Amino acid sequence: MKGLDRLTLKCVLERSAVLYATKPCVSWVNGKPIRYNEFLEQVKEIQLYLLDGGIGKGDKVAILSENSPNWGISYFAITTLGAIAVPILPDFRDNEVHHILRHSESKAVFISKKQFVKIEEFDDDQINLRILIDDFSILPPETTIAKLKKTISKRTRPISKLKDSALKLTGLRSSEVDEDDVACILYTSGTTGNSKGVVLTHKNLVFDSIEILTIQNVIETDRFVSVLPLPHTYECTLGLIMPIMKGASINYLDKLPTPSVLLPALQKIKPTIMLTVPLIMEKIFKNKIYPTLTANPISKTLYNFPPTRKLLHYIAGRKLYKSFGGKLHFYGIGGALLSADVEKFLKDAKFPYAIGYGLTETSPLIAGANPNFTKFRSTGTVPSNIKVRIYDPDPKTGEGEIQAMGDNVMKGYFKDPERTKEVFTDDGWFKTGDLGILKNGYLYIKGRLKNVIIGASGENIYPEDIESVINQHHDVLESIVYEADGKIVARVHLNYELIDKEHKSKRTNEKQMREFISDLLQDIRKSVNSQVSTFSSIKRIIEQREPFVKTPTKKIKRYLYTE
Repeated sequence: MKGLDRLTLKCVLERSAVLYATKPCVSWVNGKPIRYNEFLEQVKEIQLYLLDGGIGKGDKVAILSENSPNWGISYFAITTLGAIAVPILPDFRDNEVHHILRHSESKAVFISKKQFVKIEEFDDDQINLRILIDDFSILPPETTIAKLKKTISKRTRPISKLKDSALKLTGLRSSEVDEDDVACILYTSGTTGNSKGVVLTHKNLVFDSIEILTIQNVIETDRFVSVLPLPHTYECTLGLIMPIMKGASINYLDKLPTPSVLLPALQKIKPTIMLTVPLIMEKIFKNKIYPTLTANPISKTLYNFPPTRKLLHYIAGRKLYKSFGGKLHFYGIGGALLSADVEKFLKDAKFPYAIGYGLTETSPLIAGANPNFTKFRSTGTVPSNIKVRIYDPDPKTGEGEIQAMGDNVMKGYFKDPERTKEVFTDDGWFKTGDLGILKNGYLYIKGRLKNVIIGASGENIYPEDIESVINQHHDVLESIVYEADGKIVARVHLNYELIDKEHKSKRTNEKQMREFISDLLQDIRKSVNSQVSTFSSIKRIIEQREPFVKTPTKKIKRYLYTE
């Protein structure tokens, strides 16, 4: 990239602070934007705090907070100093947070008021600096949640100490932060039941950001609205580092992105780019769009006729587009598989969506698409400087494990050489654990290698394919498919809101409603079995009354239900 001498976050920020000095960088949706030159100055100021607290190159500094403009300032302050950021997902429980702090050997932590309770009982002496991210005040060691509520910002320092720190900071040169230095350690959401620290370098993150821009360019007039957690590499790389690299503005919500919070924000900001996970659009379609399009017998009949359905999708899509502010040109979807019926709606609606594929270990993107070149059920093409191969493909289908190689691939798992060795081949390819196929340069994901069920005659049965069929049923919100006692089992969470609206009046008591649910489950099973191969037939279907427990990117934690 022009003007970027080294692939480090320090060079990225210094370059952008010059090129886009007075442009808005980060902001609350309803707040005053922090401009790029101001962002850099605040980063430098926070570096003084870190230096004053004894933090130097290679030291780990945790961030435990909800999304905010100060999150990005903290992240860049840590990484451009040569220290290592340890972003922690706000959804993690106290014991998980304590484990991560200990395992990562974090010496300092940026903490929000809302999250402080999780570290109040953390008595390990390794943390010698606690900074309240809300206002960057320094918290004394004896701080409690009760005292915190009365905290007044105390950002002053003895002038002599600040001068000493400033001299140290002046002595830092960009050459002291090398491309291969570790920028962050990301602890995964634990879909396998235990966290692991993914070690990513400056080069990993900056290289991947540059490669993403070859798929979908970003310009300084682009506006992002952030709805995904920044500690996840999907949002951190594509939603923070990449837009800062190109001078775009990033806007944060001060509350959870419920419809009552998100819709006014979208109308105010009119974002041009959004990054999301499938569940967001799936909920909109299943809870709002589909019920509206099939509200009565006549509309339902029209909807079941393909040409009319396509027209109805287009009309609904125009309304949806306006609800997002009317300026959107890239609606990115990643983190999990999008259901086929929702993608069909987006395609018919001519909504500017694009699906990408990647993992935390690959910084994250491996493949992606531009909305003008999406292909149904594909995650797009692989950037030219990233290598992907399909290992040991099936002779009949061409399906095999997706393996990747490139400067976006992690160094390894922190303090876990055995697990690191397991995920790399002898010739240096990273084993994603995902099954896929390449067709005419486009990557298609089939599912997780470990989820594959082997049929009675040796057939490969992909649970994700069956789940896609199940989830197309309008009375189903989500499902998982797995093997138990040699049989294929489906566990299904129904769309109870829709069922209540359509059927409750016909069922006068709980017993009748339970009988209806039981019959409905069997109807779903029969409907699905009529659409899948015989060896993929569901033998048993179970009602999942509560929503499935999910990771921060809204993947169902399968291990909670299948082991």
